[in-house]
Order: sequence, then C-alpha cells, then structure tokens
Amino acid sequence: MDISIVIVNYNTKELLLSCLKSIKSCDWHGLKYEVIVVDNNSREYLGDILAKLYPEVKFIQSEVNLGMGAGNNLGFSGATGKYFVVMNADTIAMPNTFEVLYHYLENNPRVGITGPKQLNLDQTVQQSCYRYHTLMTPFYRRTFLGATSCGHTDLNRFLMTDFDHYHIKEVDWLLGSFYFMRAEVYKALGGFDERFFLYFEDTDLCRRCHQAGWQVVYNPEARIVHNHGRQSAKTPWWKFFTSRTARIHIGSWFKYLIKWGTK
Repeated sequence: MDISIVIVNYNTKELLLSCLKSIKSCDWHGLKYEVIVVDNNSREYLGDILAKLYPEVKFIQSEVNLGMGAGNNLGFSGATGKYFVVMNADTIAMPNTFEVLYHYLENNPRVGITGPKQLNLDQTVQQSCYRYHTLMTPFYRRTFLGATSCGHTDLNRFLMTDFDHYHIKEVDWLLGSFYFMRAEVYKALGGFDERFFLYFEDTDLCRRCHQAGWQVVYNPEARIVHNHGRQSAKTPWWKFFTSRTARIHIGSWFKYLIKWGTK
C-alpha cells in the first residue's frame, strides 16, 4: 500500500462525505491507497451510510470521543501504507494533491512531514505554517492583547506574515488539518501525544519530528480547500471559562508549556 488516509469524524457527516468524494476524484495514476474513517462517538449512523456510499472505506466506531490525536492513532494502528495522511473532515483535496506530495517525499528523503497550501472557501490563502509559540502567543491570538504593539509583533512572527506562502519552505510546524508523512517517522515518534485531546497535538508532533532529525516542510505545489472554523478563535476572550472549546485550548497550551517550554 502506498498511502493510508485517516479521517477523524465528530459530528461532521456532510463535510466528511464531501471530503471522501474529493479523495475518490483524485488522479491516483496507479498509486494504491486506503481510507480509514474513525468516528468519535458522533451518533450519526455513519457506519451504515459509508457502507452504502463508500464500501471500500474502512470504518472504526469509537464508543467515546477520543479527541484528534488519539482518534488518528486509532486509525493508523491498522494502516499499511508507506505514507500516512492525516486529513480533517472539513478539507477537500485537489485532483493532484496526493500525487504531488507522494513524489515530493519520494525525492526528499530527509523530509518527515509535509503539508499543502491550504485555501479558504473563497480561494484566498489560509495560514497553515507557523513559527513556534512564545509564552504570550495564545493570549495575543485570543484576547485584546493582540491589538497591542507587542501583540502585533509576536503574531506577525508566529503567523509568518513575512513569507509569501507560494514557495516550498522548511517550517517549525504545520496546521494538522492535512499532514502527508512517512509511516516510519510516525511510528518512530509513537504517533500523536494523546495527552493533547484537541489543539497542540500537531505542534507537538512536528516538534518531535524536528527533534528526531527530520524536516517539516510546507509545499504549496499541492493544494487543498479547508473550511476552517477556528471555534476557539470565535469565542470572546471573556468567555474562556464558560466555553468548553476555549478551555480545552488553554488546557492544551499549559500541557504544551509543561512539556516544551517556549524555546
């Protein structure tokens, strides 16, 4: 098997079906692939729907919501591909997305993880590659502090606004909505750290990839559309303590700080 694609679903049935349709419509040119869908206890009767519409898809029903990292780990536990793909349900692949990234890793043996240019629904470029966080970065992103001079400076650095996003570039980390990575790297790293239920599991994986001597590369020659909701960003900062999503985000940030600090 050349490529194993894992998609974790949580109450995103319609988006998932569009995602699966885009995968099936891709130009595979002889590449062998498998798709594994892990449902995080959505109660959407997804197994029955996929059995009718996409019988070739391997379906795993979790009885609990495992979160993103653990959900992907469950999916990849039985995957057989040379390359592993993490793909969010709210993403749409372009016809050559997988082929471009497959050949890129085939020709660049030091790259462990790569990811495509991500586009918004209106086809504008979405921020999907980043520099590492400072201590204040999450607070600059989520509160009024982002409007301060220090906030602007830090966010411009973090979001790589000095980079045009049209060139291949090694980066600190990539948004985890779409990863194309070597199965050997994923396995050697032990997959995602399941202490992160949601948020920072992608930053952590890329950081461990670098630590192990592999490169993480943004590759805009491949493209996807990402219907990115950024739920935590929509929550007013003063509602952090009443919003479950925001609490999870901040909780993951503290776990990340304990593990890595800000260096």
